[in-house]
Amino acid sequence: MGDINLFVINEKVTQLSPSSFQLERELQILIEKNMHTFFGVTFLQSEFSISNGRIDSLGIDENNCPVIFEYKRSKNENVINQGLFYLDWLMDHKANFEILTIKKLGMEVANKIDWSIPCVICIADDFTKFDEHAVNQMQKNIKLIKYKKFGEELILFEQINSPSVKPVIEVNDEQTIAKKASDKTFAEQLEGTSNELREIYYSIRDYILSLGDDVSENQLKLYTAFKKIRNIVCVEVRQKSILLFLRLNPDHYLEEQKEGLVRDVRTIGHWGTGDLEITLKSADDFERIKYLIDQCYNEN
Repeated sequence: MGDINLFVINEKVTQLSPSSFQLERELQILIEKNMHTFFGVTFLQSEFSISNGRIDSLGIDENNCPVIFEYKRSKNENVINQGLFYLDWLMDHKANFEILTIKKLGMEVANKIDWSIPCVICIADDFTKFDEHAVNQMQKNIKLIKYKKFGEELILFEQINSPSVKPVIEVNDEQTIAKKASDKTFAEQLEGTSNELREIYYSIRDYILSLGDDVSENQLKLYTAFKKIRNIVCVEVRQKSILLFLRLNPDHYLEEQKEGLVRDVRTIGHWGTGDLEITLKSADDFERIKYLIDQCYNEN
């Protein structure tokens, strides 16, 4: 983040110098109050007590996966190992998280909790190269987010790693068994579709990931989400088509809707996030809508 220079443009151009919060608690409060805006995560509780410590902040993301936030308070603090310990604890105490979700958001949300890719978000004003290397070796969904504060009104977040992890599928989990009985997993859908559609999916995947180092792939049970800090594109695979859901305002793409390229799904239920649906049945269809994926990346 050292190469980012921010300027105020008035009659005289003034460069803003980055700073950090004097008290990390100030950063924690700011994020908890604006967690959904910053990261697409719904805040659940601050300082969540467990048997061997306290989780700084707990939330649930737009894919209904649990999210742990940990804030690095000093350069010597090993916040990554701490977050990993809390993640393991949470996976062993799912009922605690589910009860908290019921209390805060209700049973309907709790029933949608997806344990396939829980996440740890570590936030600090800086990380070392050893931190990033350690996270890459762990093969866990741990995200390192740098922040910089500019004056009293601006804050900048930068995700410095893009974890790619496989979903955790626990076949002995009753809820998982029930879901598998009624819904094929994303991996099963992909395996069961035609070779042509499977190749188109991999072309879509490679294209989205090539847009920038800030894009990561999260394969969940029923769909795949491609994320920057928040979801930008969600993908479902069907027997004869591939569905993309883009985080774009459908009102801006009325002409494309008339041409039958896309559909407004703001009031139509679907897995994942994104209000603009695209149905692909061929490689030519994919070529026609690449510009929409580009636009989605640029706007988010």
